[in-house]
Amino acid sequence: MERRLDDMTLERSPVVANCAMNRERTLRSYGRELGIDVLTELGGAWLDLCCGAGRALAEAAAQRPDARITGVDLTDHFLPEARAVRLVTASVAEWAPDEPYDLITCVHGLHYVGDKLRVLARAASWLTPNGLLAASFDVASVRLADGSPGGRRLVAALREAGFRYDGRRRRISLRGGRGVRLPYRYLGADDQAGPNYTGQPAVDSFYAEGVVSVH
Repeated sequence: MERRLDDMTLERSPVVANCAMNRERTLRSYGRELGIDVLTELGGAWLDLCCGAGRALAEAAAQRPDARITGVDLTDHFLPEARAVRLVTASVAEWAPDEPYDLITCVHGLHYVGDKLRVLARAASWLTPNGLLAASFDVASVRLADGSPGGRRLVAALREAGFRYDGRRRRISLRGGRGVRLPYRYLGADDQAGPNYTGQPAVDSFYAEGVVSVH
């Protein structure tokens, strides 16, 4: 029987608070994981959700001291050298920025978020008109109320809203800020879903289909 944890309970889970998962990734790894060049895309402002220790942000700041760089993570295990950028300890499900961004990234962070679709929809609204959202996203982690996978209907709904999804590489992206409405209502999350394609324990998220969520 799958669990249905609310986000507040989920964020206290040992699975979500795992500090070992890819926390000290380098700037170069964003190209491998998301298929982008951060320094080319960041423009004047970059937001990294689930930024880990902040190593990549510090590397970017050293090369682009003119850029406004913000990292958000649930835990505050930031490297000392990352203090050169704005670092926020907060839930990405609840935090909101005070400016739009040219680039928003999230490497593997959505694997540990409950309402993944809400985070994607909110992030889409934080982009500049030509800004880019790029994130790791595994559609297999989104389940319907009966436990069946969201599958092709979910991918179709995301594409209709303007997202691009690469199922082979498990990447999602969107170009250009906008409001997003998705026909799913969040029901809760299961932190005992087991390992996902990364080999690390991850979180499955459950939704009622056909109910439009406004974000």
